[in-house]
Amino acid sequence: MIYEGQTRELNDGHRIPLLGLGVWQVRDGRQCEDAVRWALDAGYRHIDTAQVYGNETSVGRALRGSGVPREEVFVTTKLNPSRRDPVAEAEDSLKRLGLDYLDLYLVHWPQGGPTRAWDGMQRAHQLGLTRSIGVSNYGVPQLGTLLRSASTPPAVNQVQISPYEFRRALLDESERHGVAVEAYSPLGTGRHLGSREVAGIAEQHGRTPAQVLIRWSLQHGLIVLPKSTHRERIEQNAQVFDFELGPDDMAALDRLDRTGGTGDSLEQPWW
Repeated sequence: MIYEGQTRELNDGHRIPLLGLGVWQVRDGRQCEDAVRWALDAGYRHIDTAQVYGNETSVGRALRGSGVPREEVFVTTKLNPSRRDPVAEAEDSLKRLGLDYLDLYLVHWPQGGPTRAWDGMQRAHQLGLTRSIGVSNYGVPQLGTLLRSASTPPAVNQVQISPYEFRRALLDESERHGVAVEAYSPLGTGRHLGSREVAGIAEQHGRTPAQVLIRWSLQHGLIVLPKSTHRERIEQNAQVFDFELGPDDMAALDRLDRTGGTGDSLEQPWW
């Protein structure tokens, strides 16, 4: 099991695997089912989906067909914040997934303001629809506004982070408040795999560029969610706990940042 000991305790006491499979832009149906099944076969125990991805049904089908006990798999989905009722939306997600509870339920982005959906998220938590609640695409200002009013603070903030999007101020502020940070698109949706700097470090370690990028995230204390639909790459992306990047490697990767260490979650928000 690749996750033995490779988990983090959240601020609500639940534990989350440090490495998960992301399924953004993975087609509903066979492609998604195969990716999830291959990941579970390779030892992944963390799957991240969302209502707007349109593939919750396939994720659930793959989970049920895997033979892996439900309690061993950490499942995240995200509220489409254009919908009004987080409780009703969580119930619908659970029906699509074929599950009795979520491990983590996130506000996908702060549409309508950072606190608009939070009362409903807290109700979903109180009703036992999800074990943990959190947010996604919240920058420092949005996170601060939410923390000042929340009865239950977010356990997680899921944002776009990689060496090229090293949002250091956002990472530091989230961690200062005990909010774990998840990195989505850690490979830059594939763009960063062709980086000369990343490739050079990968060659020195006898690793793939993807493994180097994932390892960078782990060494910065991030929970990391690489996406792939290729079995070999899914398996390779899990092989990141048996090597370590040195200080010079980490510094070289940190210098690739193009955000100036921003506290913003995105350079161009879509909401």
